[in-house]
Amino acid sequence: MSVEKKLPESTGRRINATTAIRGNPYRFPLLALLVLCLGLAYAAGFYVSSHPARATTLSGDGTTTGLQPDSGFDPFWEAWHTVRGEFYGPLPQDRQLAYAALQGALATLRDPYTVLVEPQPHALEKAELHGSFGGIGVNLSRDAKGRVILHPLPDSPASRAGVTDGDVLLALDGFPLTPTLTLEAITTWLRGPVGQPVTLSLQKPEPAPGSRPMVVLVTIVRAEIELPSVTWRQLDQDPSIGYIALSRFSDRTDAELRQTLRDLRSHAVRRLVLDLRNNGGGLLQAAVDVAGEFLSDQVVLYEERRDAPTETYRTGTGGLATDLPLVVLVNRSTASAAEIVAAALQDYGRATLIGETTFGKGSVQLIFELSDGSSLHVTAARWLTPRRHSLDGAGLSPDIFQEGEAHAGEPGPEDAQLARAVSYL
Repeated sequence: MSVEKKLPESTGRRINATTAIRGNPYRFPLLALLVLCLGLAYAAGFYVSSHPARATTLSGDGTTTGLQPDSGFDPFWEAWHTVRGEFYGPLPQDRQLAYAALQGALATLRDPYTVLVEPQPHALEKAELHGSFGGIGVNLSRDAKGRVILHPLPDSPASRAGVTDGDVLLALDGFPLTPTLTLEAITTWLRGPVGQPVTLSLQKPEPAPGSRPMVVLVTIVRAEIELPSVTWRQLDQDPSIGYIALSRFSDRTDAELRQTLRDLRSHAVRRLVLDLRNNGGGLLQAAVDVAGEFLSDQVVLYEERRDAPTETYRTGTGGLATDLPLVVLVNRSTASAAEIVAAALQDYGRATLIGETTFGKGSVQLIFELSDGSSLHVTAARWLTPRRHSLDGAGLSPDIFQEGEAHAGEPGPEDAQLARAVSYL
């Protein structure tokens, strides 16, 4: 997911370099629309270059402004003006056209991680990486009828206000939900500034077959909802082994991990299992910090950029678990920042990796926030392990191969990979 960095001081802007495993959901065959997206990006001023921008924009009446002669885009304007004049049907709104243009242009790069993320999913992504958000504390799902079902978190503002598992959400702030409204859009609506209210229209589950459903209005004041990235426990089969699962690498992960390690040591834990299965990555600095809890003053990764010196990321000193025997669980969905941690621990012989070959994402993305709340993710670097191995497209091979389908943080009684780790330790 991402690495936070600063642009040169002359720009005064902040960017994130992302290491997410998401594929590109925006591949549209709209290559001819490249000129529009470039015009919008330059006009917004979100990419700072030493070269003058040669922007082309579409004015409100459909005419072009700033088009450079012999730019190669004349066929685009000829085609689009023809569409505007002859197409029998509704035309896309300007924002839809802009998104489609950028999505089509990015598809020509043939890079699954250079993508446009529209405002709603970008807002959710930011909250996940921050580790907390203003909200009411509910998860959403759709049933077989397409209805939105609420699942309140324990001791959340929603549960304290009387929302129960299985309630059907009918309207938000007086606006009825429509079938086309996505769960992402509804989640974004439910989130907002801490202290601000949101009113839900709920249909309660039928108390008995054939009874009339009850509809209630509930006003809930948003509060800060934390997204913990670390869970832990002592294993029942051997309490001297501590089990730690990391679901993502957020701003809060290292602090959560340090507290976890203090708690485990206070319970006389002498060996550790670090579960990175199904961890899709996150903030690179968080990954470096996590590696630093198990390594002392070591290189975690090298980052190679175009026309720039290789950057080296090292751990500090003072890690809380540099002396404890360690096994790391990985699978096919261990990716990006999670692979960085696993690879560093493996390269130094600090941990034994058990599980399956990892996803294989070795690139770094810069995230540029655009004026409408969307973001542009651009692949800008590749990273290498401490032994300068590239995992991009190949993944990380475990020391001990063991198939398994368990989800990180939810090991069940048939968790063969965890059982193998316990046996090894």
